[in-house]
Amino acid sequence: MLPPADNHDWLSLHDEEGTTWLFDLAYFTSRYRCIYGMGCPSIDPEPDLTGAIGCCSHGAHFVDADDRAKVEARVAQLEPDEWQLARRAKARGGPFKQHQGGDWMTRTTDGACIFLNREDFDGGPGCALHAAALRRGERPIDWKPSVCWQVPIRLDVHEDDYGHQTVLVRAWQRRDWGPGGDDFHWWCIEEEAAYSAPDPLWLTARDELVELVGEDIYNRLAAELAARPPQPGVDAIGAAKADARRRGTPVTVGSKRRS
Repeated sequence: MLPPADNHDWLSLHDEEGTTWLFDLAYFTSRYRCIYGMGCPSIDPEPDLTGAIGCCSHGAHFVDADDRAKVEARVAQLEPDEWQLARRAKARGGPFKQHQGGDWMTRTTDGACIFLNREDFDGGPGCALHAAALRRGERPIDWKPSVCWQVPIRLDVHEDDYGHQTVLVRAWQRRDWGPGGDDFHWWCIEEEAAYSAPDPLWLTARDELVELVGEDIYNRLAAELAARPPQPGVDAIGAAKADARRRGTPVTVGSKRRS
């Protein structure tokens, strides 16, 4: 079920440094999940019928030099059977490029990130870094650029005249991308099909939330939400398929590796 567009409830927590953390309860108690390979049509104007591209169309911007160095170290660990476009990246001078303004990002090739293994790859489609982490029993967030594992969770930081910080922890909206967000043909947090997980987001996104807000704040959030009555989940994809059957429209939902 999509969270309501307005009048969200917020849970307020304060850490030892005095920072106020506000969590959007409509989002974090929802059944949101990434549906890469499970009906995601990509963010481009033309739907991706292969189910392989997801939101990897434009490459990933690094947040800082440490972020880039982390990924560079992981790239060195990739085996030939894990990264389809390794030779192409080498031929182009590496998998990263620098803009004139100085920002670094992953290269793109054939309409998507150079780390995206395509549908015809023997190892299966999806992010080479994400898949390699899972193959080793490690966390994808320790392998991928920060933006790739943070989105669609956003920290919106506000500071008052006296230096007090309030951090809104919420869904990443189109507006957060600037003018480019309006160009996305499809954005997952707006779509019913993405709210189909069996468990609420505060549980399924534990690793991401701990990295973003710290373990103490996460544990307090979890304690607060665990004490509340459970909200019924909605099998949004199942509902969409049932509706499509009533209208006579075919629906395809895959089960490929997540990006």
